[in-house]
This record gives sequence, C-alpha cells and structure tokens, in this order.
Amino acid sequence: MTPARAKTPARETKPARAKTPAREKTPNWETRLNLAAHPLAYPFVRALGRRPVVRVPGLGVVVSDAALARRVLMDGETFRKDGPGSSGDLWTPILGPSVLLNMEGEAHRALRRRLQELFTPDYTARLCVRVLAEPLRDLVARLPEGVDLVDEMRVLAATVIGEVIGLSGGTRDDHRHLFEAGERIVGMVTLRTRTLSDRQKAVAQSVLGPIGETAAAAYRAGDETTVLGRMRGLGLSEAEARGAAAAFFLTGTETVATLVPRLIALLHDHGRLADVAADERLLDPAIDEAMRATVPTPVMLRSVHAAAAIGEVRVRPGDRVLIATINCCRAYGPFDPDRPQPPELKRLWFGAGPHFCIGFPLAHAEIRAVASALLAAPGLRVVERSAARGVLIPTYRRLVVRT
Repeated sequence: MTPARAKTPARETKPARAKTPAREKTPNWETRLNLAAHPLAYPFVRALGRRPVVRVPGLGVVVSDAALARRVLMDGETFRKDGPGSSGDLWTPILGPSVLLNMEGEAHRALRRRLQELFTPDYTARLCVRVLAEPLRDLVARLPEGVDLVDEMRVLAATVIGEVIGLSGGTRDDHRHLFEAGERIVGMVTLRTRTLSDRQKAVAQSVLGPIGETAAAAYRAGDETTVLGRMRGLGLSEAEARGAAAAFFLTGTETVATLVPRLIALLHDHGRLADVAADERLLDPAIDEAMRATVPTPVMLRSVHAAAAIGEVRVRPGDRVLIATINCCRAYGPFDPDRPQPPELKRLWFGAGPHFCIGFPLAHAEIRAVASALLAAPGLRVVERSAARGVLIPTYRRLVVRT
C-alpha cells in the first residue's frame, strides 16, 4: 500500500482539553491512523461497506456485514484458507503445509485440538505474570518521566512471544530486534497481495530459519515448563512444532503491540481512564470494545471451494472472498465500552468457527497484564502522539504516556 502523505497534522503535543467533546477527537485519531497506514485502500474499503456484499473485479467478493461474515467463517467446507487467493497462498511457501493458518478438514481439527491445550486462559495468565512482572515494574517506575508506549509494547510483545518460541532471556534491544524481524515479513503483505515474490520468500525464510532452529532445540530438550516442550508432550512432531512456532511469531506480536497504545488512547480521549482504573470489572469490556473499534485484523481472506451464495451474491469455486472486518465492526458506532456487543459481532476480529484465533487467550492475557499495570498508576495521561505511516496494521508511531 502507498505510504500516506497526510495533509492533516498527525501529532498532539499536549493533553486534550476537557472541554473538547471526546466523540469528536477519537474518531479523528482512529481515522488518522488508518489513513496514515493505508491512504488509498482505507477509504476504498470503507466505501465498499455501503453494501453488505459486493464483487470487485481484481479484488474478489467483499463482505462488509457482520452476520454474513460470521456465516462465511463458520463454513470451513465452502470457504477455505488453503485455496487460491486465501491466506494459505501467502504463508505455505515459507511456513510449510501444517501450521493451522493454511489447513482445513480433519488434519486441521486434529492439530488444533492438540495445540488448544497450550493456551488455556489459566496457563497464559501465569505465563504473562512470570515473563512480564519485571519489565512492567520498570515501565511503571519510568511513567513520571514519560514513556513511549509504542516502543514499550514492541519490546513487551516480543518478550512474551520469545518465551513462547524458546527464546528466553535477552535484552530490551534483543526483543526490539525480534519484533522488527517479524515486522519485516508482515510488512510485505498488502490488500492486493495474493502470493509473495521469490525475493520476499527468501527474506522471510532468512528471518524464520533461526526461529525454527531455536524452536526445534527447545522441542528436543523436552522441558514441559516451556511451550515447545509441552508441544512435544502433546504428541506434535518436530516439524509441526517448528511450523507452529513460526506462525505464533508472525501472528502473536503486532496485534498486541498495536492494540495497547490504541486502547489507552481511546480510554484517555473518552475520559474513561479513571473509571476503568477504579473498577477492574470494566477492563475486559473495555478491551473487547477497543478491539472492535480498532479492528486488529482489518481484513480476512478465504477461497471458495464450492458454489454458494453470500447474501445476494453468487460465488463459485476459485473465487476470492475478502471479509472487510473493519466495515463489519465499525458499523456498530464509535467506541463505547458500556454498549453490549451483539452475538454476530462478538470477537469477529479474531475470526470465528474452525479458525477462531487459537492465540486469543495469550493476546488477551498480555493486553490485560499491561493495561492493568498502566491503569494502576495514578494520573495516567497521553501527552504526545503521532501516526505510523505505511504499516499493515494501523497504529501510532509514537504515543507518550505520563503520570
């Protein structure tokens, strides 16, 4: 996607004045983030959202209605991830054929059943407490000076995923470089990308090769206190464990790293930081609503395997289906953590049905751990921010918070 040339200044150098209505500010900042990331694709996709489903030549069948999107995602026989134009086309050449992201049918169900035992809510919460306790104490101690939450989240997300794939320990710079390595691969993908070029595949393999070797070593060690050791105990082969580790590395950092700064910004702009800090029961609904408002997975891809209909549009084998999750989620209005989410929408940004994100408990545990630590600091506020340009997942380039 073409980097943005934003005409509107994307920077705030002082806290929002209380008299400015929150509902005017927040959509403005969220729109800025999306336009800075995708100055052409974002308005184009949002315009497509005027219709629940539409066929776009050269792009595919675009679904912008939450109920229709959920119906597509739940039907893993008709709409698949392993056909032409699906996400499997992107990842199979570099991850191999068995990494959940590109599987269907009984093989997918069998692997998913085994992997699902890895990321129970209880286990992921304990993992995040163990891995993040010291970095979060350090983060909170620096809040009076001002902290760039974007950079902090890159380090923290990479710290957790490093633990998952067998890269324990390391310095802040090590974790920052790990995040940047994954970013190099994810940044190759745009809305129109169907396959990676030979050069892109070579870059991805050069990044993922050492990740796979580290994961394989942790797998062979068989220590069941580690995620890779638990994979061996659950009966996964070494090749399956390597593929899973690479997939977790690619999908398990940017979602968390980009969401937390936007969550804190949304709560700040809507005057809800103090409310959520005072009542921990409000945090989980606030996280879910921030994910709905920011849509960490703006688009999902499927390939049509059998003739069917999506709403009033007929599809045939080989068609590409593009689920515009951003349209499905944004149709329900601006950020409002007090508003219940309807059943058809619930966590749609993590998928639905057979491919609902297996790493959701880990992502939620990370977000909750960091947000809880930040909200416990009295007087937290956003003092500076700017939008990131030319990135896949819209995000802040810099978001400074201070107590």
